[in-house]
Amino acid sequence: MSDLNLDAHTALVLIDLQQGVLALPTARPTGDIFAKAVELARAFRAEGLPVVLVNVAWSPDGGDLPPAATDLPGPPAALPAAFAEISPELAAEGDIRITKRHWGAFTGTELDLQLRRRGITRIVLAGISTSIGVESTARVAWENSYDVVFAEDATTDMDADSHAHSFGKIFPRIGRVSSTAAIIEALGA
Repeated sequence: MSDLNLDAHTALVLIDLQQGVLALPTARPTGDIFAKAVELARAFRAEGLPVVLVNVAWSPDGGDLPPAATDLPGPPAALPAAFAEISPELAAEGDIRITKRHWGAFTGTELDLQLRRRGITRIVLAGISTSIGVESTARVAWENSYDVVFAEDATTDMDADSHAHSFGKIFPRIGRVSSTAAIIEALGA
């Protein structure tokens, strides 16, 4: 799939592949998702392209949790510190680390600044959860004129229907849906 055009202006952005999220029940086994993310990260690093590892965390007092005036609120308090840790198997020296406090990785973070300063115009996006962190990040990326490529086999959700909806209805309208193998092949083209 060489028409993906993954050139020197491309970065990999991995969402919430951290201990606490990887331990949650998901539609696809998180071990498989994590393995694909490791493959992608290694391939991007081999090409000298940025790898962005995004995690979600809140302060110990929970004071920076998003407002909970919803019908289905998020966590009632801050989570244990280990919840936000990213495995050394995925992380490497030189990766860009972004901690978010909302669903999307752009809101309230320096992700856009870090990408633009590196001349990035295209992101490959994967992680957990498809319909929350990945989709929220993708929508803002598209609104900010980034080209978005989704690694479908390196992404999952807590709910299979939500995953299918994002990949079937939303992502094709704001980017390109691909696979880990095709993305890695396009990097070498």
